[in-house]
Amino acid sequence: MKAMSMTFKQKGDDDYFIRLLSYLRSQFKENIIEMVPFRKSVILIKTDNNTYMLKGFHTNKRLKLQEAFTATLRKEGFSKTYLFVHPVIKEPLFFEGTYFGCMEYIPPNKNSFSFKSQKNRQEGLELLEQFHLATSSFESRYRTLIPKGIIIEKWKDRGKIFSSNLSFLKYFINEKILEELTNWANWSLTGMENDRSLFINEPYCILHGDVAHHNFLRDTKGVLHLIDFDLISIGPACLDYLQYANRILPSLDWSFDQLSRYSQYENLLDEKAFLHALAFPADIFREWNRLIREGTYRDQSKYNQIMDLTIGQFYSRKKFIDTLKLLTK
Repeated sequence: MKAMSMTFKQKGDDDYFIRLLSYLRSQFKENIIEMVPFRKSVILIKTDNNTYMLKGFHTNKRLKLQEAFTATLRKEGFSKTYLFVHPVIKEPLFFEGTYFGCMEYIPPNKNSFSFKSQKNRQEGLELLEQFHLATSSFESRYRTLIPKGIIIEKWKDRGKIFSSNLSFLKYFINEKILEELTNWANWSLTGMENDRSLFINEPYCILHGDVAHHNFLRDTKGVLHLIDFDLISIGPACLDYLQYANRILPSLDWSFDQLSRYSQYENLLDEKAFLHALAFPADIFREWNRLIREGTYRDQSKYNQIMDLTIGQFYSRKKFIDTLKLLTK
């Protein structure tokens, strides 16, 4: 019987996982030989014959929605993700306020997915396009179950929080740069408001909502999978493509020409509203808001990352936004 192979960083986590392991052993009819927690709600379980990923949800309704959604995805022809499975257990898994679902384990490739690779950026876009094609065929069935995708209101709220932190941010960031960031946000939102139809009109699909690199998983055979559907919503595909662009632009050194070479952006880059949206510093606002909310600005690693995002890439991003402004005149 193997011990858990993880160092717990938060006080009390080791006790929690010891209790959870004891509970799981009492519920599984398969013999559990190893448990590896990745996060409090994402846990790898190895039994004598199988490997599973356990994922925790706050409500049983949320778990059942994820089970149904991934099953529908597979039924509609999108196979590059996991399914929830049902090992032999005594009763549904519920432990200390969390409902746990059991998912197929996708063995990861030794080379993790990263947007720094051109091959990965292209393949990720193609996989996202396949996902949208599949979900467009059944999104109407989920309209009462998942929220509508919104962007303008969400970014307005993010901008307000960032603005409310300005007096604190001045200790870290030059005031002229802060002013520039605020101006970019205002210019972006104004242009998006002027033609918000792009972000709300049909045709709809089910949006992934979190197209970060860690939600693309390449398996040991080299097949790329899309995972983690916690933030799914309904709306036009351009909302996912906008977020994907925000994620890959730092790896493109904020080059508009390089972005325009991806066929998925060919029509979108003719839309003024989309060009305005590309200027919004969503990543900078998100990370500073989180850093201040969580009080982790003393963490040197996190601080260095966010300073690179804000200052290190500032002039490349400024050149990119100047291009956007010329194209929208």
